[in-house]
Amino acid sequence: MCSIIGFCDGGAAFDLFKDGFDKTKSRGPDDSRIIDTGKGFLGFHRLAIMGLTPEGMQPFKLGKNYVVCNGEIYGFESLKDDLIKKGYSFASGSDCEILLPLYKEYGTDMFAMLDAEFALIIYDGEKGEYIAARDPIGIRPLYYGYNDEGVIIFASEAKNLVKLVKKIMPFPPGHYYKDGKFTCYCDIAKVESVCNDSLETVCKNIRDKLIAGIDKRLVSDAKVGFLLSGGLDSSLVCAVAARQSKTPIRTFAIGMSEDAIDLKYAKQVADYIGSDHTEVIITKEDVLENLEKVIEILGTYDITTIRASMGMYLVCKYIHENTDIRVLLTGEISDELFGYKYTDFAPSAQAFQEEAEKRVRELHMYDVLRADRCISVNSLEARVPFGDLDFVRYVMSVNPEMKLNKYGKGKYLLRHAFEGDFLPQSILYREKAAFSDAVGHSLVDDLKEYAENFYTDEEFMLKKEKYSHAKPFTKESLLYREIFEKYYKGESEMVVGFWMPNKDWEGCNVDDPSARVLSNYGESGK
Repeated sequence: MCSIIGFCDGGAAFDLFKDGFDKTKSRGPDDSRIIDTGKGFLGFHRLAIMGLTPEGMQPFKLGKNYVVCNGEIYGFESLKDDLIKKGYSFASGSDCEILLPLYKEYGTDMFAMLDAEFALIIYDGEKGEYIAARDPIGIRPLYYGYNDEGVIIFASEAKNLVKLVKKIMPFPPGHYYKDGKFTCYCDIAKVESVCNDSLETVCKNIRDKLIAGIDKRLVSDAKVGFLLSGGLDSSLVCAVAARQSKTPIRTFAIGMSEDAIDLKYAKQVADYIGSDHTEVIITKEDVLENLEKVIEILGTYDITTIRASMGMYLVCKYIHENTDIRVLLTGEISDELFGYKYTDFAPSAQAFQEEAEKRVRELHMYDVLRADRCISVNSLEARVPFGDLDFVRYVMSVNPEMKLNKYGKGKYLLRHAFEGDFLPQSILYREKAAFSDAVGHSLVDDLKEYAENFYTDEEFMLKKEKYSHAKPFTKESLLYREIFEKYYKGESEMVVGFWMPNKDWEGCNVDDPSARVLSNYGESGK
C-alpha cells in the first residue's frame, strides 16, 4: 500500500497539511515526498512493490503535469508498450509511471481503460486543475472534504483529513472528479445484459476467470504471502496460487487460544497444497488490548467490520513483525457476489440480485475497508482476486436464479466450479462461517461481554440517544461508536450505517450481524 494526499489550491497551512499526511506513514514507510505544484500540494508515502528502484518514487511528472497513485495496474506492460510506440519513455519499472502518458493521450477516458485497484490524484499543470479517481470497487481508499475556504482536499484515509476539512466523505468508487463534480465512469454492480449460460459453462467461466485474477495478482517485485482461514474463499486463492508457484507459498492463519474453529481447517488446506504454514494464536487479552487501536485504524463504528478486524489486524501485525513479506492475497468479495448465509432467505432471484448490487456498491465501507486498513497499517499491500473486474462483471451478470441456494449449499456455483483436485472435498463443501466467528466464538463473546459490563442499562439507554445517525442498538455498538467519536467526532456519515442482514426478509430481522443468530447457521460453527 501507499498513501496519497492532495491539497487542491494554493494557501495551504503546510505544517497542518503535513501533520495530517504523516498519520498514514505506515502505509508507505519506504520513502516520502511532498511537492508544491504551484497551485497546492501533492504528497506520497511509498511502499515499494513494483519497480523497487528510486526511479519508481512518486509524484511522477510529465511536462507540467503530476500524479500520485496508490494502486496496482494489471497488464500495464502492454499499455506501456503502446505508449512507447507513441514516443513516450520511462525511467522505472513502476506500473504507475504510465498514468500521465495515458492521461495525455486519453484524458479522463483513461480510467475506464484500467484493469486496476487504484486511487489517484492528477494535477494538470497546463489547465491548472486537479483530477482524482478511484477504482470501480473502491479497493484502494480515497476520501475528500472541503476546508473553510472551499478548497477540496483528497487523501487515502479519513484520519489524514480530520483537522483539514469540515466534513469527511468517501470518494465514490468508479468515479472521477473534475471541474468540481464527480462523474461515474463505471458502475461495476450494474448488469447491462443477463448471462443465461448453462450451469457447466458458468462454472467453467468462474473457474477460468478467478484463476486469471489470481495469476495476475501474483506478479510482484516484493515477496507475496497469503491469508488462509480454511474457509472456501481464501482456500481457493491459496490452492490456485500454490499450483502456479515453483516453491511452497507462505500461508498464515489466526485463531483464539481456546476455541479456534478455522485453524484445523486451514492446516488441512496447507497440508494438502504443501504451503509453508504459520498459525498465530491470540487471547482474550490481545483482543481487548487492541480494540481501541483497531477502531482508530479502521475509522468505523460498524460491528461486523470491527469484530472481523481483530483477527485480521493481529495476523497482519505478526506478518509485518516476523517476515519480509510485502504483499498479501486475501479472499474478500466472494460473499457479496455468491451470497452470505442470510441470502439463503432471499425471497426471489430479483431480491438476491438487488442485495448483491447493494453490497458490491457498499463494499468500500465494510469488508474492503477492513482488509485495506488492517493490512496497510502493518506496511503491507492487499490484493483481492475476487475483486478482479472481469470476474466481478461476469458473476454479477449470471442469471440470479442460478445463484440462489437451490442446491442445499450456499455458493454452489463457486464450489462446483472448482470440483476436482484443487481442494479436499470436505473443504470445498464446508459450511460458511463468518471470519470473526471462525477465529473463535469466544472472540465475539468476549467483546460482547466486555461491552455489557462497560455500561449499566440506564447508561446505555441514555447515551445511545446522543446519536441520530446510525443510532447504537446494543451496548457493543455503543462502545464502538464512543471510541469512533473520540477520533472522528461527528463523522459517522463516512459509513452509510451498520452492516446487517436484510431485515425485510423473513428470518433475517435479527439484532446481531453474526450468522450465528440465523436459523440456518447449522454446521458453520463446527
